[in-house]
Amino acid sequence: MKQLKGLVIPALVLVLWFVGSAWGIINQYIIPPPAKVWQTAIELTTTGVLFKHIAVSLYRVLAGFFLTVLFAFPLAVLVGMQRNLEPYIDPVLDFLGHIPPISCIPIFILWFGIDEASKLAVIVLATFFPVFLNTLNGILSCNKQLLEVGEVFGFRARDKFWRIIMPSALPSIIVGFRLGLGYSWRSLVGAELIAAASGIGYMIIDAEQLSRPDIIIVGILTIGLFGYIIDYLFLKLTNRLLPWVGERVNYGRS
Repeated sequence: MKQLKGLVIPALVLVLWFVGSAWGIINQYIIPPPAKVWQTAIELTTTGVLFKHIAVSLYRVLAGFFLTVLFAFPLAVLVGMQRNLEPYIDPVLDFLGHIPPISCIPIFILWFGIDEASKLAVIVLATFFPVFLNTLNGILSCNKQLLEVGEVFGFRARDKFWRIIMPSALPSIIVGFRLGLGYSWRSLVGAELIAAASGIGYMIIDAEQLSRPDIIIVGILTIGLFGYIIDYLFLKLTNRLLPWVGERVNYGRS
């Protein structure tokens, strides 16, 4: 029933799109009718063009997210466990957190060239803070009474981290990972502005230059669909591996 309710607004938008196109209310040059967009999607799928762009974009999103976790997670754990590092790291992170990733594209091109490294750098910068801040928040929010109980039982620092702090922080960490995945998709088009020759972002930008709004809409819908699928699979995997955590991260939908 909940899934059916979630289809109400998309169905309403689709009906308005159909009616507006059929009655000539919507300028078909700017917003093509649904039949035209559907036909374009079929053509791009049957020719394999869409799958080629999806494969490249998926690689960039997942590689960028993996690199983000590789850097952000250990740094958040380090700062969370060593509070004396906060005065040194906080000002730098606050400064970087206000810089839009797209504004860094020119300097990334100078540093990393126009290959994959500069595209991944844009995705990493966009996804770093959701992962870092949620992991740090989870560690800092650990119940102090639980830590005191650990001390009573003679837990060493390593035991307190793995048996008290990490289980307590997992819901916040999972939310950060989900938000990071969402931000990976959102930064994709910006990343593929950098001299890309393939990818969904490139397909959208190329279609804009060719005045093909039907391809642009197909690209936007593809990003939304794959972002939703990956988020859904991530939640299912979390529920399977960490059933006591999954129910607590539903609010963190990206």
